[in-house]
Amino acid sequence: MQIKLFTIPVGDSGGALQEMNAFLRGNKILEVENHFVGNDNGAYWCFSVRYVERAYPEADKDAKKVDYRKVLDEATFEKFSRLREIRKRVAAEEAVSAFIIFTDEELAELARLDEITEKAMLGIKGIGEKKVERFAKYFITQPKTDETPGISD
Repeated sequence: MQIKLFTIPVGDSGGALQEMNAFLRGNKILEVENHFVGNDNGAYWCFSVRYVERAYPEADKDAKKVDYRKVLDEATFEKFSRLREIRKRVAAEEAVSAFIIFTDEELAELARLDEITEKAMLGIKGIGEKKVERFAKYFITQPKTDETPGISD
């Protein structure tokens, strides 16, 4: 994590603000604090930005949508499709965007698992304890005789 400070005079013509906005667009921002300062030298805004540099910012621009039907074998794609349906239902119930629950990439990794468990979920990049706490119950593999929501092969 790094910190960058910006000082923008109240009467700024827009140049300092444009510089700050370009910086914000080009980095992963963790936190922004701002303070208004007025003294004998004038008035200005001071912004403290905590951020992480993007290793490959051009990769974000060139990212292409993955066709999981081509990437996954047929059985895994069917499981992936069922997981997407569960995600869609959970998103509606929780009133959140589907990608807040799990991204397609995370769902594909879940679909590749023989058995979906909390421990296995934590081994997938992008899935942490908070997501597991909140959403795992919907995706955990259940025995076929169990009536609880989940998936079964």
